[in-house]
Amino acid sequence: MEIRPLTIDGAWLVTPRHHGDDPGLFLEWYQAETFAAAVGRPFPLAQSNISISGRGVVRGIHLVDLPPGQDKYITCVSGAVLDVVVDLRLGSPTFGRWEAVRLDDANRHAVHLDAGLGHAFCALTEPATVVYLCSSPYDPAAERTVNPMDPDLAIDWPEGPLRMSPRDAGAPSVAQARQAGVLPAYVPRHPGR
Repeated sequence: MEIRPLTIDGAWLVTPRHHGDDPGLFLEWYQAETFAAAVGRPFPLAQSNISISGRGVVRGIHLVDLPPGQDKYITCVSGAVLDVVVDLRLGSPTFGRWEAVRLDDANRHAVHLDAGLGHAFCALTEPATVVYLCSSPYDPAAERTVNPMDPDLAIDWPEGPLRMSPRDAGAPSVAQARQAGVLPAYVPRHPGR
């Protein structure tokens, strides 16, 4: 398993080790010791989720209040998604930037996000199944959303008709979320990166 940082502090791309033979494929997509050595701390698993979406569905941008925060470890086990990390941490040197990574059932990559980072994805296939490991349980009172179509973010979503839930489509812009005081503060966790 190889883990390398993305350009946003607290976001990591994970390339699992594949063991294939004629009957199929076995993946080591998470190893606690390797993860902790690369990221600098263990990943405390509290909940796992599965999201199934049709082509063109955009989910997010979601984040959780700090505290409690929620680290996420995400992969696409069937189909393909454009997975997007958005830095919404006030005071971060990369505040307002985003980075996209293709997650699919061929490359088998995963992404790890520190608490405080925003997360979204767009399903590229019909359907796409995304699996999340989360460091804290779901708490609707602590979850925040930012509109994935915010022109100030200018995320380069795929061409074609896109669909969102009413909640995501009606989410505030980054500026509105900032004004409402719901964006987290940046706390560097990976000095020297």
